[in-house]
This record gives sequence, C-alpha cells and structure tokens, in this order.
Amino acid sequence: MSSARVREVIRQCLSEAQSSDFHEAEQKALQTLVSITKVSPLNRNLLALTEGAIPALLTLSKSSSGIIQILSLSILFNLSLNPDLKQSLADIETIHHLNSIIATLNSEDSGRVASSLVCSLAMLDKNKAKFGVAGTIQLLVKAIAGPRCPAAHHLLSSLAELVRFHGNCTLAVREGAVQALIQVVESTDGQDLAGTSLLVLALLARFDEGLNALRKTDQIVSKMVDVLKGRCMLSKEGAAEILLLLFEESEGCVRDALRLPDFSTLIADLSVRGSARAREKAALLLKKIMEADLDSYVDGNPMFSQW
Repeated sequence: MSSARVREVIRQCLSEAQSSDFHEAEQKALQTLVSITKVSPLNRNLLALTEGAIPALLTLSKSSSGIIQILSLSILFNLSLNPDLKQSLADIETIHHLNSIIATLNSEDSGRVASSLVCSLAMLDKNKAKFGVAGTIQLLVKAIAGPRCPAAHHLLSSLAELVRFHGNCTLAVREGAVQALIQVVESTDGQDLAGTSLLVLALLARFDEGLNALRKTDQIVSKMVDVLKGRCMLSKEGAAEILLLLFEESEGCVRDALRLPDFSTLIADLSVRGSARAREKAALLLKKIMEADLDSYVDGNPMFSQW
C-alpha cells in the first residue's frame, strides 16, 4: 500500500472512529488502525503526523466502551514502538490517563495494554522522571501489592523499566516495593511472577535505598536460598544476583548464608547445571565466599570440604 493510500485510510478511519453513530463501524475503523500500525514504523509515523490523530486517540481511549478503549490504547502502544515518538506521546495528560487505568484496573485487557504502554514509553530515559513525578511508581507498587490480577506481569515489567532511574527507585522503596515484591516471590499463586519480581528487586538493589531495604528484610538470605531450591531458572538467576549484592555489602549476610546447611550444595549445583547467567553469578558467589574469613563464620564446621 502506497504512503498516499495509507494517509487516505488513516484519515477515513479517524473520521469514522470519531463521528460514527454505529459502534461496529467505530470498532472496525480502530481495528484497521491497529492493523496498519502493528508492524510498519512508516505507517506509525504517518498516523502520528496526521493532524489531531493523537488527541483523538487519547479521547477514544477514555471511552466507556471497553473494546473502544482497548483498541485506542493498542494504537497508542503501536505508535510508542517508534523511538522518535516516545517523548511526544508521554505528555502529562496521557500519563495521568494511564495512571487512572492502573489505579482502578476495571478491565483486565485495558490494564495490560495501559501497563505495556507505560513500559514502552519508559524505555526512553527522558520519560522515566515524568512517570515518577506523575505518581505512576506509587500506583504500580500498590497494584502489585494488592490481589493478584491478570495484568501483574505487565505491571511488574513497567516497574522494572521505571526503577532503572534512581529517583524512581527511591520512590518505589519508600512506597514499600521491596516488601510487596518479596510477597510475590513467596506467594504460592505467583510462582510465574517470581522471576520478574526478583529482577525488579535486583534493580532496586543497585542503589543504596533498595539494598538497605533488602538487608533489613527479615530472613532475606534464607528467602533467597529458598528460591534457589525451586525449578524456575529465571528466579534462580535473580536470587543469585541479589545474594551477590548482599554479600558484597554485608559480611553478616555471608555469615547467615554459610549457616544454612544446604547453601553450599545449592550454589555448587547452580554453578554446574544453571543457565549461563546463573553459572556466572554462582561462580562469583563462590569466589566471594572463598575470599571471606571462613573460620569466623563456620564455627569449625568444614562447610566447603565437599569441594
């Protein structure tokens, strides 16, 4: 389809989506826009450059109709995949609207698409602070700490992207993100979310606020070792990284780990049978432990004789 033809289709679809008295026609027009922007960066730019297109889509994304809201958000998400459109899309009105969807999560699909849009826009570093100022971090932490919802993965991914900015990390820690994420890791109904939660915890631990909050968490070393006993390799990678960060900061954490009877076996097993990333982390953990003054930790128990 030529650019001229695409422009014509875009104008027609936008007109029908805004003026049609028939729900089916409005829905069909938006579905067409979703389709033509899904894979083509050029088509996304053509839509974004169409006068009044983005304000119209934002208005439609506030529709009382669930399907119209989802389709409009999906188009905005497609547009956000173009790096040069991320900054203009992340205006304060759009961010506040996305916040309102995350705050209520009335629709499972709307929550997923809105969270995905937040994550996509936050991939531009210049946008990260905007979300922090607008209160998105607090809303994400509150949603993650609440009852498990179908959008949980998307919420966690958005938080993971946003806390790469130090200021947002501080906001997340103050809001209780560490405790909320630990609860997800330990939850029996959140096993599939544990790996992503541990990734966010590791990102938080890159900064002093996050690391200190982890250190103050009751039985944090034991909790991470329990993760190493599980089957999810992504979770094991995250737990190993967190243990490494804790060990580098606190000899007390090393002491706590060495007092656990199965710790050495788990790390040895991970260093052999883990993924490439897990083996790398396990090797660093072993090096860190062997560099420590073992006599002061193991109380005469030859913890490493098996190696």
